[in-house]
Amino acid sequence: MGFQRQIREALAELEAAGLLRSPVRISGPQGPEVEINGAKVLCFCSNNYLGLASHPAIAAASAASPANDGVGAAASRLVTGTMDAHLDAEAAYADFVHAPAAALFSSGYAANVGAIQALAGPGDAIFSDALNHASVIDGARLSRAEVFVYSHRDPEHLQSLLAQHRARARKALIVTDSLFSMDGVIAPLRELHALARDYDAGLMVDEAHALGVFGPNGRGLSAALGIEPDVIVGTLGKSFGLAGAFVAASEEVVTLVRNRARSFVYSTAPPPMLARAAIAALRLVREADHARVRLLEHASKLRSGLAQSGFEIPEGESQIIPVLIGENRRTMQLSAKLLERGVFVQGIRPPTVPAGTARLRLTPMATHQAEQIEQVIAAFASIVLKR
Repeated sequence: MGFQRQIREALAELEAAGLLRSPVRISGPQGPEVEINGAKVLCFCSNNYLGLASHPAIAAASAASPANDGVGAAASRLVTGTMDAHLDAEAAYADFVHAPAAALFSSGYAANVGAIQALAGPGDAIFSDALNHASVIDGARLSRAEVFVYSHRDPEHLQSLLAQHRARARKALIVTDSLFSMDGVIAPLRELHALARDYDAGLMVDEAHALGVFGPNGRGLSAALGIEPDVIVGTLGKSFGLAGAFVAASEEVVTLVRNRARSFVYSTAPPPMLARAAIAALRLVREADHARVRLLEHASKLRSGLAQSGFEIPEGESQIIPVLIGENRRTMQLSAKLLERGVFVQGIRPPTVPAGTARLRLTPMATHQAEQIEQVIAAFASIVLKR
């Protein structure tokens, strides 16, 4: 009973700190509205930025796949062979980001952990932004390379670390999110790219939250800013409305990733129907210029309206809007009050964000209507008036 008692104590500690999580049950598909406990509510905490998670063309591509591809991939691709569906999806996404090659992974977490661990090791150095995604942090740890964390979006601090430590490292890899998922701010990619060239380092950019939203045809912030990172990671679980991810780079880099990334080598490949659905999603994303404009217009209106209601809204230009609260329990109380008013906005607490910076993470979709944006602003305003 000692083990179970210790588990109960660990859960009690989380509860006491306001950090115990319990996922909300959603009935039916993801969309601008979702069903919770039998009621339709507005969903404003999704990464389904373009509203493609229930698009019929993607569903049709997935449904048609089993007739030709079967259902499962059966094993790791290095064991049982690689399927046409995976190769077709990799070619499509490599072409999308203008890279020579790509490797398909089961999730964005698996892609970041696997790629970093494959590309750096003992004797190498990794330079990582302080607010990079957890998957980047874990990949750096798993690599056993020496890791140097530079201050958030601070090229000067990064340059100082490179000047001190680059010379003794065999290889160096600079890693950053392009759009930070909890703050909605953009990395200084041009400056990072220049430092990578000055110090003979590779640059790996996680475009998870920027693909589909920014850049020509939704190719991300690297494309929008006119730079070419050595490695691009993109996830299919955000703008593409699916699951999975890809690592895009030179043929040599992708070959090394396929041989060394433990999350690729030792995992069953994603179902071929997912790969077929990913190709269909890509066609829609390429042509979604109107949706991208609409999404960012929604975000701008939300930022302005919530700030006018007295909430602390950091400056930003993206579709991710943090409403800073600070205290964990207060954050979750506000989330519950919004749900009572028909608005589903999830509270984000440590360790996802630094201690003392708990927040409501607000994300519109391109498929929301103007009156739904107004409904959200009114819901927040009603809470301000009653607190």
